[in-house]
Amino acid sequence: MIFSTLSYLEPELMDVIRLFPEAEELEIYHEKGEKENRFRIGLHEYRYKIVPVRKDEENDYEEKSLVKRYAKLALYELLSDMFYKSLPWGALTGIRPTKIAYREEELGHDFVPFLRRMKVSEENISLVSRVVEAQRGIYEKREGNCDLYVSLPFCPTRCTYCSFITAPVSATKKFMPDYLKSLAREIASAGTLVKNLRSVYVGGGTPFVLEADELEEVFKMIAPLRSNGCEYTVEAGRADVFTTEKLDLCKKYGVTRICINAQSFCDQTLDRIGRKHTGADVVRAFEMAKPYGFIVNCDLIAGLTGESAEEFLRSVEQAVALQPENITVHTLCLKKGARLKEETAALSDEGMQEMISFSREILTRAGYEPYYLYRQKYMAGAHENVGWTKKGFASVYNIDVMEEIADNLATGANAVSKRVVLGEGRIERIASPKDISAYLAKTESLICEKAALFV
Repeated sequence: MIFSTLSYLEPELMDVIRLFPEAEELEIYHEKGEKENRFRIGLHEYRYKIVPVRKDEENDYEEKSLVKRYAKLALYELLSDMFYKSLPWGALTGIRPTKIAYREEELGHDFVPFLRRMKVSEENISLVSRVVEAQRGIYEKREGNCDLYVSLPFCPTRCTYCSFITAPVSATKKFMPDYLKSLAREIASAGTLVKNLRSVYVGGGTPFVLEADELEEVFKMIAPLRSNGCEYTVEAGRADVFTTEKLDLCKKYGVTRICINAQSFCDQTLDRIGRKHTGADVVRAFEMAKPYGFIVNCDLIAGLTGESAEEFLRSVEQAVALQPENITVHTLCLKKGARLKEETAALSDEGMQEMISFSREILTRAGYEPYYLYRQKYMAGAHENVGWTKKGFASVYNIDVMEEIADNLATGANAVSKRVVLGEGRIERIASPKDISAYLAKTESLICEKAALFV
């Protein structure tokens, strides 16, 4: 429990406390003084000076931002000393470390000293540097840039770590006809709002769980908006729903990239997380997709329930052997609404550092570079998710979304539209309901809200 005389700091400081489960039962007092602030835990006291605002940051927003950062740093140092524990991202709790790097660069500063000051490990500072370098030539902050997201929230079964799908497609299939009608209205209305379309992303759920004729309906909706031939990704998803008919449709409608969400190649792990396919089925999905010439991304998750470091490392090696252009390495995360969160109070970080270090080593050796990264709360070992790419195959959509440098016009249930106001450094959001029936009831009002947001 945190008690702070600066109330706006409490959420930020709680984020630091969550990094140290041992501290969650402590009463921690944070007090503002004339020339310095202090933290107090029982008889223990930690004082730190108020850091002056730099001349290039002299406004209330930046002053509050710096106060937050240095309060978090002080609390992190206190808890790190108390529990003899250092974390890979130090006092950083935000989900986008690279945004800090870009902010420092825009102010004319080298971001490395700042990250060191925030106790970020040298390995992760190097990771941030590599990501920023890999994004050069794609990263573009320009008014009017926009990405289109289309949500198809249907899956064959629900994985234990998933926070959205509440039932298998057998239970949600009844919503499909009405869902496609609502989606068609949203996408059609988006046509007048899109300016410079950078990419299209069809996500889920598992879009390939739709029947071929249903999937084609969605592709037909999108076609008029994508007249410029921009990047086009379909999160094909799980191996048990791959068919040549659906791959044929992707090729016919100009899809350029697909995602194969392996998560693991270990059969026992796949069974434990609720998958109804094997590692061999994932390999067959790759073989089916190969003749089409799509850019392929393969997703893996480190820290899945019951999976050893050795089993995860074998999955990384298997993914590399299949030679997809992109490999994304996620860290298992406890998400609200997921069955895993209901069954698990906290994730173990046993073996996590080994898994992360090995994945970075083998992917680098195989010619991949990290090109985007983000973090989430309640991640095992306080690590990160990283997208890796072979040279020349980085995803525009992933960079735009992770760095929040372009508008995102999102359609469908559980979709969050974002308007990025670059000149003012702020983002406005509209979130669609997660529940499909609630989304269907709200479609028309969502269309009006987005028209007002993106006008």
